[in-house]
Amino acid sequence: MRNKALIATVNQHLRHLYTGERLQEALQLFDRYLERFAAPIGRRSALSERTVYLITYGDAFYDDSRPGLQVLNELLRRSVGDLITDIHLLPMFPFSSDDGFAVEDYLKINPELGTWRDIDRLAERYRLMFDFVANHSSTANAWFHKFLEQEAGYQEAYVEEKDDFDTSRVIRPRTSPLFHHYKNDQGKVFSVWTTFSADQVDNNFNDPKTLFRMTKILLTYVARGASSIRLDAVGFLWKKSGTTCMHLAETHEIVRLWRSLLDGLAPNTQIITETNVPETENLSYFGNGVNETNQVYQFPFPPLVLYAMTVNNSDVLSRWAQRLKPVSPSATYFNFLASHDGIGLRPVEGILTETDREMLVKKVLENGGAVSYKTNQHGGRSVYELNLNYGDALKNKGESDGLVARKLIAAHHILFSLLGVPAIYYHSLFGSRSDIAGMAATGQKRRINRERLDARALMEELKRDPYRRSVYEGITKLLKLRRNEDAFNPYGDQQVLSISSDVFALRRRNPQTGHTCLSYTNLTAHEVSIPAPDGTELIAGRRIRRQRLNLTPYGTAWLKPAGDEA
Repeated sequence: MRNKALIATVNQHLRHLYTGERLQEALQLFDRYLERFAAPIGRRSALSERTVYLITYGDAFYDDSRPGLQVLNELLRRSVGDLITDIHLLPMFPFSSDDGFAVEDYLKINPELGTWRDIDRLAERYRLMFDFVANHSSTANAWFHKFLEQEAGYQEAYVEEKDDFDTSRVIRPRTSPLFHHYKNDQGKVFSVWTTFSADQVDNNFNDPKTLFRMTKILLTYVARGASSIRLDAVGFLWKKSGTTCMHLAETHEIVRLWRSLLDGLAPNTQIITETNVPETENLSYFGNGVNETNQVYQFPFPPLVLYAMTVNNSDVLSRWAQRLKPVSPSATYFNFLASHDGIGLRPVEGILTETDREMLVKKVLENGGAVSYKTNQHGGRSVYELNLNYGDALKNKGESDGLVARKLIAAHHILFSLLGVPAIYYHSLFGSRSDIAGMAATGQKRRINRERLDARALMEELKRDPYRRSVYEGITKLLKLRRNEDAFNPYGDQQVLSISSDVFALRRRNPQTGHTCLSYTNLTAHEVSIPAPDGTELIAGRRIRRQRLNLTPYGTAWLKPAGDEA
């Protein structure tokens, strides 16, 4: 039997998920499928200090003549080249709503973006991360129609409402009804679980056939060139009566199953979990460090940097960063400041006080943004996320665009210094502003940071618009320097330095080479002078002597200590 050891491992995972007839069905489906693989379906290179992700939609950039993926490929070639190594393509499949997260067909490319051939061309230059929207699919998905008509193999494909199922403790990031009703061609009505919206129906992983179908999609993505897989909303996968239906043991078991399969069939492929929840729950997806996710979205980071630059004080950010330790040689943190979603506040529960969070809410609203809410246990609601372009969120009252640009660059300096792998949102890289009009026109709060950009106009604005140009040039300069410093290896060491509340400071070190780099970020609008060892400051390209370092307002420094400069 081919892959005997892998099949045995998969069977162990399945035994933790199912019993009785469901287990026998699962074992039969997976065993027959895995026997087909005579060789690995892919092998990826390991992550390094050169690894940087760009988060973007396939049609984030447009012109009038070409599909979105072709425009994206050309624009990245002209603007960043190999400074970016990995492209996170947000859902690129046909969809019916939520900017791609209501998937109609998991295996087709949205014709407006291009074809699989365009994906292949993009993969010639960049490693790709595909979004795996496993928790739910569109009501327009063919699977859902088969479910409504109760076709063989699909009778349990989605989660139906049941009288004996207690949903009173369910937690989710929406205030809409948990169940919506759908009618089939014969007029029969089905009440189906909808964690996110009426158009996004939850897949039923309690059904072995559903788990099997989704697993085949995962492996198909890897076979089609994905080096990373982002598990969207993974925390909601398994439903169990009387629980919160979040982060259940079965959900973690599914992640372990998928990790085992990718380790066996596509070594070094990255599984990245997306769970916008309090920190302990989020980090639980590392498992024992080697058996679940390869990277965890670092959700506390964006609001903590925003807070630090709002109060011009590093204390809270430093205390949090002190807790970050190396995870394992195959697991680390996925660090980001902005994304297609908002700035989540749940992850800083227990880190920021209620007064601190209310201050950030007030600031975002004053800067033209919006606030999204979540449903709590037993009713009620609380703030889920802040919706605003990250640069606009950073702006304090009275600050000029020039100073805000410096703040955004400084925020990314922290991003590039922190233990883990950095990911940049396309609007941050190119110095975009909030799309207030787009949010108002659609009524969707997240649209404020999802604007599509005219590619030709953008390239001109990068030359002429002072804000765009300074942000773009500042961030790309940091990328050019960072990629040559192996102290920033994503699996290296990190130490937070206590120098001044005005400055966020780190020591990064590669334990394999012994190379060290010190990172300093001024969080204030005034110049700061701090003690520092003699060495070479990389960003300005100057020698530091007499053990003093001067940082301009929101200034940054990467310092290689004397003796480690070769």
